[in-house]
Amino acid sequence: MASAVLPSGSQCAAAAAVAAAAAPPGLRLRLLLLLLSAAALIPTGDGQNLFTKDVTVIEGEVATISCQVNKSDDSVIQLLNPNRQTIYFRDFRPLKDSRFQLLNFSSSELKVSLTNVSISDEGRYFCQLYTDPPQESYTTITVLVPPRNLMIDIQKDTAVEGEEIEVNCTAMASKPATTIRWFKGNKELKGKSEVEEWSDMYTVTSQLVLKVHKEDDGVPVICQVEHPAVTGNLQTQRYLEVQYKPQVHIQMTYPLQGLTREGDALELTCEAIGKPQPVMVTWVRVDDEMPQHAVLSGPNLFINNLNKTDNGTYRCEASNIVGKAHSDYMLYVYDTTATTEPAVHGLTQLPNSAEELDSEDLADSRAGEEGSIRAVDHAVIGGVVAVVVFAMLCLLIILGRYFARHKGTYFTHEAKGADDAADADTAIINAEGGQNNSEEKKEYFI
Repeated sequence: MASAVLPSGSQCAAAAAVAAAAAPPGLRLRLLLLLLSAAALIPTGDGQNLFTKDVTVIEGEVATISCQVNKSDDSVIQLLNPNRQTIYFRDFRPLKDSRFQLLNFSSSELKVSLTNVSISDEGRYFCQLYTDPPQESYTTITVLVPPRNLMIDIQKDTAVEGEEIEVNCTAMASKPATTIRWFKGNKELKGKSEVEEWSDMYTVTSQLVLKVHKEDDGVPVICQVEHPAVTGNLQTQRYLEVQYKPQVHIQMTYPLQGLTREGDALELTCEAIGKPQPVMVTWVRVDDEMPQHAVLSGPNLFINNLNKTDNGTYRCEASNIVGKAHSDYMLYVYDTTATTEPAVHGLTQLPNSAEELDSEDLADSRAGEEGSIRAVDHAVIGGVVAVVVFAMLCLLIILGRYFARHKGTYFTHEAKGADDAADADTAIINAEGGQNNSEEKKEYFI
């Protein structure tokens, strides 16, 4: 907003009045307006405070321009466009542009609307108040232009796990320049943007370099625009298509209890998932030949009438165009009297020994190990209890026999000296203590 003082125009007004009388009807109106403008420049009294406000509008919407005065003395208010053409003089519109409409006219305000605003309408619009001295104030209309096109382009429609791909997003012909944000699913990523300016309009291109993983398959990559002319989320997206090598998992379907004993049957199912789906799933026995009585049917391995010669590691292998992977099952056949599970079975390993073990297979192995450990713990505890009980029984028997023998010797020693007696009566008589306790001693010997 700014103000300026206009020069006096009384002489020009007088000349315009003379010319207006002789002018053709088409020019008479313009000369009359000039006459009124010049007449308004003649000093009339105290100055007025004229003010207005800047306007920001989105392309295609409505801009409102308001020329206001604090104290009014019925001075003329006029609105001009950036080319200094009169839009409104009081409540009269000399400019033949129907997009300008009068919203309010009074001695203190001239309020005008401009519909369907375009970028060409940007600039300074002047409010003039014909007082002494004259005053002028201007308002600046700023037009915001949202991006006309938002395009996303991905370098490759199909990527391979571990590969880096380039994704580009372009927001064209906006004002001001847009801000582009990247998301992979719900995770925000950082891209690199470049801005090109052409005829006060801006085109922004953002580049994202992304390393894809198998978890990214089917996840959307989103290009989102932030712009003052855009309300809500303006975005476009592309879904990632990632190919990855198989993930292999062995499932024991029989026996249900997981304990493999002699004479039983074993059935294993190999589950392989990859993109594209594995076309070849095979079973082999590591470091040995497959048993003759083993039956292979696609992803299933069936061994009937197990015996200890079947012990070993059985491997399921799967492959697709990306690569191959395998999972191992360690078979141990127990005696028919076995009641505990094997410590380790069904352990899965990836093709490269340096890689980490598959988390699902490790979970299965650990579950089997924990079950086996619990069974072994119960057996050990039962054995220890049995040993302790047996030891206590033996100790009680030994102590009983010892006390029984010690008691007989004690009574015998009470009759010391009667060992050579011919009969019981003589022994009692000859025993230590004489005849005093003869009946009692006799009773003990009985």
